Amino acid sequence: METSIDQIFTDFDDIKKPGAAIAVVQNGEIVFKKGYGSANMEYDIPVTSTTVFHVASVSKQFTVFSLLLLADEGKLSLDDDIRTYIPEVPDFGERITLRHLATHTSGMRDQWDLLAMAGWRFDDVITKEHILKLVSKQKELNFKPGEEYLYCNTGFTLLAEVVARVSGKSFADFTQQEIFQPLKMEHSLFYDDHERIVKNRAYSYSANADEFQKSVLSFANVGATSLFTTVIDLSKWAMNFQDIKVGSKAIIDQMNTLAVLNSGETFGGAYGQFVGSYKGLQQIQHSGADAGYRSYLTRFPEQDFAVSVFSNRGSSNPVSLAHQVADLYLATDFKEERTQEERKPETFINLATEQLKQFENDYWWEEQRIPRKIVLKNDTLRYVRGAGNESPLAPISNTKFRMLQVPVNVYVEFLNGENEQRMRVYQENSPTITLSPYEAVDPEKVDLTTYTGTFYSPELDTAYHYKVIEGKLTATHRRNSDLSMEIIKQDLFRHGNIVTEFIRDATNTIIGIKVSTGRVRNLRFEKKGS
Repeated sequence: METSIDQIFTDFDDIKKPGAAIAVVQNGEIVFKKGYGSANMEYDIPVTSTTVFHVASVSKQFTVFSLLLLADEGKLSLDDDIRTYIPEVPDFGERITLRHLATHTSGMRDQWDLLAMAGWRFDDVITKEHILKLVSKQKELNFKPGEEYLYCNTGFTLLAEVVARVSGKSFADFTQQEIFQPLKMEHSLFYDDHERIVKNRAYSYSANADEFQKSVLSFANVGATSLFTTVIDLSKWAMNFQDIKVGSKAIIDQMNTLAVLNSGETFGGAYGQFVGSYKGLQQIQHSGADAGYRSYLTRFPEQDFAVSVFSNRGSSNPVSLAHQVADLYLATDFKEERTQEERKPETFINLATEQLKQFENDYWWEEQRIPRKIVLKNDTLRYVRGAGNESPLAPISNTKFRMLQVPVNVYVEFLNGENEQRMRVYQENSPTITLSPYEAVDPEKVDLTTYTGTFYSPELDTAYHYKVIEGKLTATHRRNSDLSMEIIKQDLFRHGNIVTEFIRDATNTIIGIKVSTGRVRNLRFEKKGS
């Protein structure tokens, strides 16, 4: 088995490159452990199975577990309001529970997106206090609690603070005494002091052309991230889910239970973990990524099997590496997820050109503020995401199409309403999205100077200056790089995943903007000057 695993990690087996560590648990024992490559490229220190890594969001399951330990003692409830314990959290007019925070359904804005918008760099020292102060100034939620799932790091920083305030200990001390010491996780800690020396620590790197460079991380906040551990220690944690030494069966069952939205729907998210399947087997997992650190823990409860993979190379993919290792051990356990009959490809039909042309249009995905386009090229409809990014559509009925050249089964269906024809896009085990036709803007006919000015956010205590630079509307900031934007809809501009919508008053005068990112929606800035 070692030879086969070594082949999977061949690219890491070089002391001149950032490395990786792996441990495999089977039937309550660590059956394989090994390190590859360099933990510190300046001194050629090799990675071993006892090298300490920052594992980023894999931390979140420890945060929820800590909360549940206190709940088990009757000191709190998952259905308590967060403001009961942290009154600095604003009253948004909606009750946000600890359960909402633990399942990414709170609607709160994500701390990392907020910090980035405020001008923070991720190699800055970012403390718990910085995050709490930022949270205290927020005025709106992304959505009503429980209505949606949207990954949110803020919730787990708050939960760690709840644990600290209820227990009377720092979160780092609580987890050390209540989890790490009892499980003999001797090289694990929550890193809440960026100046602390940690023996045998791996440093993180990213690729720059043909070379590697340091990827500095100076976090001093915990809960959402900042667990330092080894693959051996994390294996002891994985074994506790099967052979419980810390906690209780009720806590483990809660951790593994799918969260439920207000609608009654589930979305694959549990408590600090995600529950799904891999090759027909139940899989409970979480990955992590900060700076150049990458991590993954996956458990297969029914097979009493788990794999931990850590790396200090930003371009690595621990998910793929762990699954390749699982393939070696679980080959005889995998199940066909569908019968041969179910897996037969759809029968495609032919539609006349005129039938296809009726679906051509510009479509708008309001929730994500994203445009899409349907065009007809060479008698084939194509789903266009942007320049050079499009997929052909093959008809399986008069209004339903299968998207080709994508790795999963995605379908596009056109719906005829009373006033407009909408487009629905969906795939298995994922939410359905509905897009509506809209009128695209011709950039050549837009006077960009009408959008210039200074815009200030009291929630971030920062300002952006919008200018026309080389024919592009550009947002400038005293710390952040310039953002050159494209207009995609009337009064709405985009730079990557950053969307800026200009707000007008009754006289059609621009008075502000709303800025959205992947995990922050409609953050308001007031216009302060031209």
